[in-house]
Amino acid sequence: MVDASLIKEHLEVVGSDGGHVGRVDHVMGDQIELAKLDLAGGFKHHMIPVSWVERVDDKHVHLNLTEDDAKARWTEKPH
Repeated sequence: MVDASLIKEHLEVVGSDGGHVGRVDHVMGDQIELAKLDLAGGFKHHMIPVSWVERVDDKHVHLNLTEDDAKARWTEKPH
């Protein structure tokens, strides 16, 4: 599993197919909260587990599943 401290705010989250999933708002324990102000997320906060992260570089968080799979499995943050 990737070191969660490498996951920084505003990094773009991309699927294994290169598709845009969202942008990092912040990391909460073993969950990544995606930014609300992102068209891909429908302007809602979504949560994805850190366990989905394959690797992190200086501009992207790369997931080990496709954009469509991530969006089908993410959870909406409760208000």
